[in-house]
Amino acid sequence: MKYDIIVIGSGPGGYVAAIRASQLGRKTAIVERAEAGGVCLNWGCIPTKALLKSAQVYSYCRNAAHYGLDLEGEVRPDLAKIVARSRGVADTMSKGVAFLLKKNNIDLIQGTGVLRGEGRVEVGGELYEADHIILATGARPREMPFMPIDGRHVISSREALTLDRLPETMIVVGSGAIGSEFASLYATLGTKVTLVEYMPQLMPLEDEEVSKAMERAFRKMRATVLTSTTVKAVRVNGDGRCEVEIEGRKGSECLTADVVLSAVGIKSNIEGIGLEELGIRVERDKVVVDEYYRTGVPGVYAIGDIVGGPALAHVASAEAICCVEAICGLNPAPVDYSTIPSCVFTTPEVASVGLTEQEVKRQGIDYRVGRFPFTASGKATAAGDRDGFVKLLFDADERLLGAHLVGANVTEMIAEPTLAKALGATAHRIARTVHAHPTMNEAMMEASEAALGAAIHL
Repeated sequence: MKYDIIVIGSGPGGYVAAIRASQLGRKTAIVERAEAGGVCLNWGCIPTKALLKSAQVYSYCRNAAHYGLDLEGEVRPDLAKIVARSRGVADTMSKGVAFLLKKNNIDLIQGTGVLRGEGRVEVGGELYEADHIILATGARPREMPFMPIDGRHVISSREALTLDRLPETMIVVGSGAIGSEFASLYATLGTKVTLVEYMPQLMPLEDEEVSKAMERAFRKMRATVLTSTTVKAVRVNGDGRCEVEIEGRKGSECLTADVVLSAVGIKSNIEGIGLEELGIRVERDKVVVDEYYRTGVPGVYAIGDIVGGPALAHVASAEAICCVEAICGLNPAPVDYSTIPSCVFTTPEVASVGLTEQEVKRQGIDYRVGRFPFTASGKATAAGDRDGFVKLLFDADERLLGAHLVGANVTEMIAEPTLAKALGATAHRIARTVHAHPTMNEAMMEASEAALGAAIHL
């Protein structure tokens, strides 16, 4: 069978690439070895958010009296039902992707795709040909030799989505988005969580003020936070409990827990797909591509988690569109990686775009800061969600350099500063844009006014 474009992988990079190619009139096929939608829809972003929503509802129920509501009886989390709902949400979204592929006349080829020379892909012993092949094979949880994953005692994010019981104690190794979200989830549901981070600050990619705020938030959840701490070894003892040897500020210790969650990053799925045979260049676990995602081999492209750049679903989708439009001769603008929003769905949520204050200082940029705490927000106070703040960084010309948000629903609010940064909006322009009242988003206007020295409500 001959196609114009074959995409290997149906995650948020792959299926978006296939649909855009079909929209542009290209005969397209997509190869997928598992469920349509890839890890994001089935074992990542979507089911995780479903679990976190259940935890949020449980927290609301426990704090109903704060809102003037009396609940009779004890509210308890039923992990089996929570997981079942999450799997149902994932299944719905996966079926939705399969429907979109069919609607756009894209052939879904089930199996593992392997490059077999110029313009050829083998799937299950059958060869398919295409003028262009896009690799979108995604990534999987990284496994460390000192912390072997057995799927029961030492688990990855995949097993954390489908636990059959609520552990009494859990140690989460790694405080990036994945580790922090699961730590927040299980701490909310009642598990005693210890969060271990090698770097000096929690959520090491975030602004330092955000990290400090989230450390306080985790401690408010009665979770233990250990930063500047190295995990030396993880063992399962004769009682089935995990023993974790660590070295931190207090020296060497041995922690114990029912479950250890390894959240130390991801590894690209680039093995066994024929890269070596074609001579496709790989550096540090990533396929080397240009600004239009072309590899060094004509007709072969790579997008998403297997190339450099943030390993985020929305980044993969943006790269997919850019790649396909370049193939089709539309001359798209390259993806602007300086305006990529990042979201962490903890409680409270974290969202950011652009430079952190530490990065601004390292680059020697003249800047000013505008902050607005949600304690001063009428909407946040009415909602009972006063934790957090908006922090905006502007350069000497008042152009937005970065935005860092902590609080309820800030993952929805990050769209405004992302657009503002992309358009080069100034602090004055944001401050003079009328924002609806009462909303959490008023904090964007207020923080901009604070940066200008014209704050009204501070």
